[in-house]
Amino acid sequence: MTSSLFHERHQGTGRPVVFLHGLASRGAQDWPDHEWAGVVGDRPRLVVDLPAHGESPALGTAPTTAVLDALASAVGSDEIDLVGYSLGARLAWDLAAHPRVSVHRLVLGGLSAGEPFAQVDFAAARAAVDGGAMPTDPLTGMIVHMASSSGNRPHDLIDLIEGLAAEPFVPRAEGIAVPVLLLGGTDDPMAAGIDDLARLLPSARVQRVPGNHLSALHTAEFRAAVRDFLAD
Repeated sequence: MTSSLFHERHQGTGRPVVFLHGLASRGAQDWPDHEWAGVVGDRPRLVVDLPAHGESPALGTAPTTAVLDALASAVGSDEIDLVGYSLGARLAWDLAAHPRVSVHRLVLGGLSAGEPFAQVDFAAARAAVDGGAMPTDPLTGMIVHMASSSGNRPHDLIDLIEGLAAEPFVPRAEGIAVPVLLLGGTDDPMAAGIDDLARLLPSARVQRVPGNHLSALHTAEFRAAVRDFLAD
């Protein structure tokens, strides 16, 4: 399990669990050890920094397929359980069908049923992070705010989003025959469509936990849902 993407490995025995974080975050922020140590027992945990995030290199405006190839190299060919949140869930959906990846169970948290990135005004976003006016479009303004938060690389993140927008997320069931758990916060409008997503899949169930898009991920209920689903 090696690649140019930064990843933190927690040793253990059994089938590894791979964690993918959300946009403008990093592995240690979304999946901190003080929350996740012991949740999946003594199994190995691989916490990946997505491209252009944390300590992982940027891929420029590479399309979604290139991002998935980089993640597949990081994960390797061993059978895994895969847990993603927000952007990590968007990528995990497609990664589970990647020909070089073997997924046993899939957890998708905070997943949006639509593709917002295609609506971003990238010229306005780049101008804003270079010190220009904030975009008047609320979505683009939100992306600029997230990309510019402390510790992030705003230009790299905007490039990544533009590349992902070139190959929008279109949820399909092809290639996903494994059990899937879709998790969403009760106050998270971004995850409002997870029931519709579950109906696209042959073996999926939905569970809601307290919180909004930011807080649901860090609740004890979220961790318990992942623990119980991966223990089946």
